[in-house]
Amino acid sequence: MRKVKIIVKRTKTGFAVYATKFPVATTGKNLPELKQHIVGALNLYFAHNGIKLITEDDLRVVIELPQFFKFYKIINAKALSERIGMNQSLLAQYIKGHKTPSPMQAQRILEGIHQTAKELAAIKFQL
Repeated sequence: MRKVKIIVKRTKTGFAVYATKFPVATTGKNLPELKQHIVGALNLYFAHNGIKLITEDDLRVVIELPQFFKFYKIINAKALSERIGMNQSLLAQYIKGHKTPSPMQAQRILEGIHQTAKELAAIKFQL
């Protein structure tokens, strides 16, 4: 089976997630819990319909740009805009949902986030 696309949304009480090609949705407090819940819900649906069961590795998590910045409030939009060479005001409009980035702009933002994540993952503290 190819990846199951799921869409994550912020709610007043946490987060909601739904599968785009299957009638399955659930909620959770954070991304790990959401993944666990959606895999369980999908596997219940799949078992009932004779479809091969999946794991979290089979998920393709999609988050809209404004939702991403609500989910990961720790990311500083000003610093990210400087890092990727994007006008801070333009990035803020994308984050607030006032404008929608082109696919090329969205990829630029995502690459900046991924590069930052790689750098952070490689850091070791001297103890």
